[in-house]
Amino acid sequence: MIPTDWQPHHRDDGELIGYLVPAEGGMVVPVNLVGHPIGDAMDQFAAEELLEDAGLSYMAEPWVLRHDDGSEQRVVIVEVDADHVVVTDAQFALVVGRPSDMADRVTLSVPTDRLRPA
Repeated sequence: MIPTDWQPHHRDDGELIGYLVPAEGGMVVPVNLVGHPIGDAMDQFAAEELLEDAGLSYMAEPWVLRHDDGSEQRVVIVEVDADHVVVTDAQFALVVGRPSDMADRVTLSVPTDRLRPA
């Protein structure tokens, strides 16, 4: 569950694109929907601009999932909201028409520290 002190940031059309996390000195850290920082602590205006520039494009990029046993897997995000993120093996994303029930999916609570950009 997203911490209550994280301020949601929406695009002009109302779509949630990330959060502003309070930091020292009145600064904030911009984080994406899975809770991954996309920049260092900065003033709110700069953080909002960074979130808007990034948008939701990161969702189309490959990520690395760290499993409980420490192994890592290249994945893609297939769903994300304020409570969870669903990922699947990146190789399944390359197969056009593959039925979704054939792909192993992993659901994680957000924010999560088990995902990082590939």
